[in-house]
Amino acid sequence: MAELIDGKAIAAELRGQISTDVEELMAIGVTPGLAVVLVGEDPASRVYVSMKEKACAATGIYSVEHKLSAEVGEAELLELIAELNGDEKIDGILVQLPLPGHIDEAKVLEAISPSKDVDGFHPCNVGRLVTGNPVFQPCTPSGVMKMLEYIGVELKGKDVVIVGRSNIVGKPLALMCLAEHATVTICHSRTVDLPQKVAAADVVIAAVGRPEMIKGDWIKKGAIVIDVGVNRVGEKKLVGDVDFIAASKNAAAITPVPGGVGPMTITMLLYNTLVSAKRRAAKKG
Repeated sequence: MAELIDGKAIAAELRGQISTDVEELMAIGVTPGLAVVLVGEDPASRVYVSMKEKACAATGIYSVEHKLSAEVGEAELLELIAELNGDEKIDGILVQLPLPGHIDEAKVLEAISPSKDVDGFHPCNVGRLVTGNPVFQPCTPSGVMKMLEYIGVELKGKDVVIVGRSNIVGKPLALMCLAEHATVTICHSRTVDLPQKVAAADVVIAAVGRPEMIKGDWIKKGAIVIDVGVNRVGEKKLVGDVDFIAASKNAAAITPVPGGVGPMTITMLLYNTLVSAKRRAAKKG
């Protein structure tokens, strides 16, 4: 059976280090600050924002929530972002997605200062990731990379197959793996001979958003499996994009769902906010 990659434990260790670094910054008069903007009453978004606020409080990061009506105008939202861009107490700005249909999501994300874009979605930060000189890396992909590092997986020379091509996970993760000298194949739901491609991988990263799409017998013996997917089946059960039980028979190590990649995403948001605050402290001298 595969070794379980415990995202909760890895995240807890990283958050402990973040807390220590926050204390050191506060000792020189800099408190890392995160502003979260929530538009509307989407239940899932409300839960995510609450989790982020609790994580900030636990690590000593100052957080402020701006809760706006679902009917808020695009101009008003952009005005708020402009104010936060200029607020010296704020090191990171996060606009919780999705946004209501009448708001141009791309315009809003581009309005965030690249130096405070702790989600790593601004085109400037995406471009810097492409060129190998990132400022902020998207939280879920960087969390995956931290997990691989934590369990001692060296990607140099490895065949990595990523199933999923989203701007949030698949594409940036491919760039991060390339930077570590892996050979990367991006697959998706329309890939021909997907089982064969997955079977050739030393590392399989599933982020396609389809319950248990990746079957256990597709996994090569000894492969590492990172399951980014979170899919609700029935009223209460959560499953990943990988058939966990079957894949565990072949994989050397695998992430569970829940308790795998999920805790790492918020942890890397805290990390990015900390990095931004350290840059502010350096400017102060």
